[in-house]
Amino acid sequence: MRVALTFPGQGSQAAGMADGLLDTPLARTLVDAAAGRGLDLRNALSGDDDALRPTEVAQPALLLVELVLAGALQTAGLDVAGVAGHSVGEYAALVAAGALDPAEAMGLVVERGRAMAAMREGGMAALLGAEASLAEEICREVEASGGGVVVVANLNAPGQVVLSGARDALDRAVALARERGVRRALPLNVSGAFHSPLMAPAAERFGALLDRAAFRDATVPVVCNVDAEAVRDAEGLRERLRRQLTAPVRWVDCVNTLLELDAGALLEVGPGSVLTGLARRIAPEVRALSVARLDDAVAVHA
Repeated sequence: MRVALTFPGQGSQAAGMADGLLDTPLARTLVDAAAGRGLDLRNALSGDDDALRPTEVAQPALLLVELVLAGALQTAGLDVAGVAGHSVGEYAALVAAGALDPAEAMGLVVERGRAMAAMREGGMAALLGAEASLAEEICREVEASGGGVVVVANLNAPGQVVLSGARDALDRAVALARERGVRRALPLNVSGAFHSPLMAPAAERFGALLDRAAFRDATVPVVCNVDAEAVRDAEGLRERLRRQLTAPVRWVDCVNTLLELDAGALLEVGPGSVLTGLARRIAPEVRALSVARLDDAVAVHA
């Protein structure tokens, strides 16, 4: 059976997620790469949930865990149809596809986390039970009334949409969603308006680093967040990462593209099982598994 590898994004981090991983050669390389950028990742990964919560720590911490687990999976000789990652998880997907060196990816993700953490304007809110069309309609109404910037940021699964934008605009959008019968509409505990136009200054600064990074053509298709296209060429991957911070994560479309690549199973590589749950809602007929520990990787071998 052909499989697709998926890598979770910020929010999946948890204390203890690196247990048993930090003494592997790849983990040591990644810890050193983070240290070269001034981040003590080993200490953060040995701490509690609070130590892992800041954006500038959570993102590189997730990358390390995901890459070490992916490395364990690669020895299984899996027939990989394609890879995808949710937001920062896309960097792990690029490494798994051979498009980025692990240490270079770590350097980029450390700076990406810092750039995003520095953007303190705005926030995000989840609409549970709302379809994309309703969420987009609500955003248009709020902006048209002069309420400020608010956009659809994540299209995670049928009935699960995340908005991003200015605080006042989000408050208006949440209130309007409740009026329209949305089952749950609640603010998220994040530091800024990720995947919205308000991230443009961070995207511009970070784009200069992307321009200098050494990308290679991918060995397997990388299904990209911004348009759900299956991409292999280095410049196409770089260009999509440049757009990623200000564009929505089209996860429903990404999963469907992976299935079109003839993936018969979706393996979530990283802590937790958020993407596994989303996959079961997007494509209930497809086998979805999570690989959150080295033992899970061994089980896939079997």
